[in-house]
Amino acid sequence: MIRIPLDTAAAEAHLPEKELDGSGVGVNYVDAYLKSIKVTLPDGRKVACKRRGLKLTLSIGERTGEGLLRRLQHGPDVRVILREALLEAARHVGATLDVGADALLLEPDTSPPS
Repeated sequence: MIRIPLDTAAAEAHLPEKELDGSGVGVNYVDAYLKSIKVTLPDGRKVACKRRGLKLTLSIGERTGEGLLRRLQHGPDVRVILREALLEAARHVGATLDVGADALLLEPDTSPPS
């Protein structure tokens, strides 16, 4: 398991209750949260996550997985919307992800990409 520390205090300042956000899914909060997800694994693969529109793309080395920010299915809390999108992206990349209060625990797939 790889522990990725998060700066949740900086992201909390961008919650829709504190800062106006017309997206309905908290894109300002999501962008601030995803800023800290950039690490290099011990085997040299890079882990990064970015947002484009309502789609999150999680990349681990050469593999990528996508998840959608779904307000109707997981809302209205933007924290839950983001967590579910991250879990979906991790499933598509072949990894397991545990979202904690101050860190993400990532278990990447160790098989070579196909």
